[in-house]
Amino acid sequence: MDASKSLSPYAGGEIAAERARAAGLLARRGRFSPPEALPWLAAVAAFFIFPNQMVLGSQTLIMIVFALSLDLILGYAGIVTLGHAAFFGLGAYGASLLIIDLGWSEPISGVLCGALVAAVAGFLSGWLLLHYRGLAFLVLTLSTTIMLQQCGNLFRDFTGGYDGIPGVNIAPLFGRFNYDIYGHTYYLYCLGVLLIVFYCVRRIVHSPFGQALVGIRENVSRMNAIGSPVHWRLVVAYTISAAVAGIAGALFAQTNAFVTLGVFDFDQSAAVLVMLILGGAGRLYGAFIGAALYMVLQNELAKASPEFWQFGVGLLLIGVVLLVRRGTLLRVLNVDRLLRWRTQP
Repeated sequence: MDASKSLSPYAGGEIAAERARAAGLLARRGRFSPPEALPWLAAVAAFFIFPNQMVLGSQTLIMIVFALSLDLILGYAGIVTLGHAAFFGLGAYGASLLIIDLGWSEPISGVLCGALVAAVAGFLSGWLLLHYRGLAFLVLTLSTTIMLQQCGNLFRDFTGGYDGIPGVNIAPLFGRFNYDIYGHTYYLYCLGVLLIVFYCVRRIVHSPFGQALVGIRENVSRMNAIGSPVHWRLVVAYTISAAVAGIAGALFAQTNAFVTLGVFDFDQSAAVLVMLILGGAGRLYGAFIGAALYMVLQNELAKASPEFWQFGVGLLLIGVVLLVRRGTLLRVLNVDRLLRWRTQP
C-alpha cells in the first residue's frame, strides 16, 4: 500500500482535530464577559445623570460608531487611511437626500440608505485603491475625499454646496417617539444603533474572517503564500467599514437636521484617527474610550478657548503616544486584561 495513502486518514484526523480546537478557541474568545456590560451601563447611566447633555452624548455615540468603522480596517486589517471621512460624508448626504428629494423621512430607512451608498463607494474604491500600499494608499484616499468634496461643490444645485442642505427633519422614531430640544430621543436612538453595529462588528472580528484580517495585518506575504485571497478579503473589510462609517454619517445628518460639505473635511478623518490612537486600535472598546475622551475634551476646551482648543487635544495626544505603551489609554486605566480587548489569544 502507498505510504501517503496509509497516512492520509491519520493526517486528515489531525487536521480536523486542529480545526475543531481552533474553532473552539475562537468561540470562547467571542463570548461576552460580564465586565463588557460596564460601558453600556455607563451609557445608560449618563442618560439619567446628565439629562441636559444629551446633544453632546448623541454626537459622542455617533463618533464611537465612526471610530468602530475605522478600527475594523486599521486595528484588524492594518489598513491606514486618511480619507475615511469620504464614507461618513456619503452616508450623511445619502440620508439627507432621501428626505429632501424623495420625501422619505423614516429614520431607520435613512440609516440604511446611508450605509448602502457608503458601502457601494467603499467597494468600488477599495477594489481599485487596495492594490496599493503605504504612502501611495494614504495619498489616494486623501485625494479621493478631496475630489468628492469638490464634486459636491460643483453640483451645488443638488448638494447645496458649502451652504449645505437644511431641513433634514426625520419622522418620529417608530412613528411614536418625538424628538425634544434636549435630544433625549436622539440619544436613545443613537445608542440603539451603536449596540447593533457593535454586535455585528464584534461578530466579524471574532469570526474566521476577522482572524484572517489579523493574519493579513501581521504578515501579508505569508497569507498570500498559503493561498488566502488577500485582496478580496481586504475589499470586503473595506466595504463593511465604509457601510458602518455611512451609518455614522447618516446619524450625524439626522440628529443635526442639516449637512454641509464639511463632513468631507480632512479634520473628520484626522479626528477619528486621533480617537483610535487615544483609545487603542484593534480592541473595539478602545473606540468607546477614545471617542468619549476626545468629544468631552473638545467640548470643555472649546468652552475655555474657542480658538485654541486643538492645542489641548494635541498636547494630550503627544503625551499618550510618548508616555503610554503602544499609545493606548486602556493600559493606563488597567482594563485591557479585564475586558479581554486583545486581538491575540
